[in-house]
Amino acid sequence: MEPVLELEHECTIRDIYDMPEGQRAELIDGQIYNMAPPARKHQEVTGELFFRIQEYIRSHQGSCRVYTAPFAVFLDEDEKNYVEPDISVICDLSKLNEKGCMGAPDWVIEVVSPSSRRIDYFIKLFKYRTVGVREYWIVDLERKRITVYDFELEDTRDYTFEDSVKVGMFEDFMIDFSDISRQLIN
Repeated sequence: MEPVLELEHECTIRDIYDMPEGQRAELIDGQIYNMAPPARKHQEVTGELFFRIQEYIRSHQGSCRVYTAPFAVFLDEDEKNYVEPDISVICDLSKLNEKGCMGAPDWVIEVVSPSSRRIDYFIKLFKYRTVGVREYWIVDLERKRITVYDFELEDTRDYTFEDSVKVGMFEDFMIDFSDISRQLIN
């Protein structure tokens, strides 16, 4: 996911809305980044994670909401930051409106694609930390690794696809990645 083009001016959300129908991009600090269509395994992992998170929230009568991309997240009020995380969990429902989420989700998961590696590991990591995301997971299918950033505790942990990963913002929620790995079609 490389910048669309180097512009002399900072882009705004208006530039995102002016893009051709069907073209997806994100806007971070005034720079537009094109988004490639996700691969099949990317979609399978995202779907499994969504299902498990949704089931946990429902079974615990939680009020948080979980969304998959494309779901609009407007990180700042400055019109220069718009992202579509693979998974967004929002617990402050006052942030939700018909357009999407206005402000930082509580938990964001990005499933790395070859074209998004640099932005997920560096640009989004910094941005999510500074805007108030509580927990950020990077699921890297190629490396079979999950990196969990708990910004509230200032803690970072790495896991493999053989591990169960504790969700920091929920007391008793673990996601078994070995089970997800077994679910994937080769």
